Amino acid sequence: MKQIYLYDTTLRDGTQAEDISFSAEDKIKIAKRLDAFGVAYIEGGWPGSNPKDMEFFERARNTKFVHAKIAAFGSTRRAKNPVEKDANIHALLDAQTPVVTIFGKTWLLHVKEALQISPENNLLIIADSIAYLKKHGKEVIYDAEHFFDGYKQDKAYALQTLSVAAKAGAEILVLCDTNGGTMPWEVAEIIHEVKNNISTPIGIHTHNDSGTAVASSLLAVREGCMQVQGTINGYGERCGNANLCTIIPDLQLKMGYHCVADEQLQHLTTISRYVSELANMKHQKNLPFVGESAFAHKGGVHVSAVMKSALTYEHIIPEAVGNVRRVLISDLSGRSNVLFKVKELGVELDEKSHAVQKIVDEIKEMEHYGYSYEDAEGSFELMVKRHTGEMKHFFDLERFKVSIQKDDLEKDARSEALIKIRVGDETEITAAEGDGPVNALDKALRKALEKFYPELSEIHLTDYKVRVLDTQNATAAKVRVLIETKNDESSWNTVGVSPDVVEASWKALVDSISYHLMKHKTKDVK
Repeated sequence: MKQIYLYDTTLRDGTQAEDISFSAEDKIKIAKRLDAFGVAYIEGGWPGSNPKDMEFFERARNTKFVHAKIAAFGSTRRAKNPVEKDANIHALLDAQTPVVTIFGKTWLLHVKEALQISPENNLLIIADSIAYLKKHGKEVIYDAEHFFDGYKQDKAYALQTLSVAAKAGAEILVLCDTNGGTMPWEVAEIIHEVKNNISTPIGIHTHNDSGTAVASSLLAVREGCMQVQGTINGYGERCGNANLCTIIPDLQLKMGYHCVADEQLQHLTTISRYVSELANMKHQKNLPFVGESAFAHKGGVHVSAVMKSALTYEHIIPEAVGNVRRVLISDLSGRSNVLFKVKELGVELDEKSHAVQKIVDEIKEMEHYGYSYEDAEGSFELMVKRHTGEMKHFFDLERFKVSIQKDDLEKDARSEALIKIRVGDETEITAAEGDGPVNALDKALRKALEKFYPELSEIHLTDYKVRVLDTQNATAAKVRVLIETKNDESSWNTVGVSPDVVEASWKALVDSISYHLMKHKTKDVK
């Protein structure tokens, strides 16, 4: 099984994506995770470009990495500078990394228009820069920037830049599709020709501007590239870089190459989500292999087949990449969906049970009204418990009143909630102020119930989403409220729907509290 060396540039190229910024601490944390995963090279940043990258390299020097080599990234020397006096080259050396990745120009358009130097001078700059870094004991990876565009304009010159870099001592020559516009079959054809002319090992670095970065990387490996560069989740400038979370399992599970140990591959989903968390980016559900929806099944026919054999609708075992199979509950659900989900909840239901059909019917009816149970499994579990007779009754609402008062155009409105509930034979009346009517209602309800159920102090709302369902009705539109609640052990989502946002929120809140009390098996007081 041929070894492919992974080169991760999330900490440098990935941070060039909009809305992504890692602190030096974040970068160290990610680097440790990538090292434990088995990545061969981790590109830490561009020394001298900003204080954050310099802090990372300082901290990396005192951090033990087992598998990975840390690489500093930068450009060849400036045309007017002798290499020994070039600030960029010295910044690369000052980073004190074992590896330096340096990029140079391949495309004559850039040589003549951007650098405004002769083609011969560009070759000298490449050779000088690499030789100087080698002289100082560095492993040098040469990134041939815009290689494929340059090759298409002038094949002979593009190959000459690679020959010069190899002769100067570069260990790996990386062919870069910097603009992301080269089609995968072009990448394959060009690499095939390069391999016939260059004996130095080559790598591939693609961008996703044409939506083909992964495909191009896979074909590049098939044509002989031994190093693949990319980022976690495909983060990167413009449309992003090649997504390593897709490339790695494709190479290892589909194409027979070795990237990381099989047991490490099972951490791929965790790493993907960890990096998105530190980037403060929502993890995309539809990411191949690692997305929450990658092995999610919604249609009743699909679920029925998967329950008999997962291979019917799954191309790999989810656990191979650390993911899990999910069955979604919606108006497309059949008995198979319900039986699968009920089994997950630990409830035994006979396939022919009348309760199963009742649950299916209620789901279809409620989703027609506007409910969605795909992301509200707490509310779904309560529905199941009601139909199986296992649902406990914890309190009754006598009434609630919510008021909003605004005394001045320049001042924020004040919200108050008054609520009366009954638990068994006792009633409780409480009031609370809040940041908006829903917050006030939440506070008043908890205040009333904690007298009877002190364990409610353990939970808190962590997310609140409102979606307008029928916008054509303007301010009279029906809304769906989804809330997330957490305790020290877990989190759960519940849903409510109504033309009134407070009423919809109330329904979701009641489900949230009932779910927590049900899980704690509190005694039914009715």
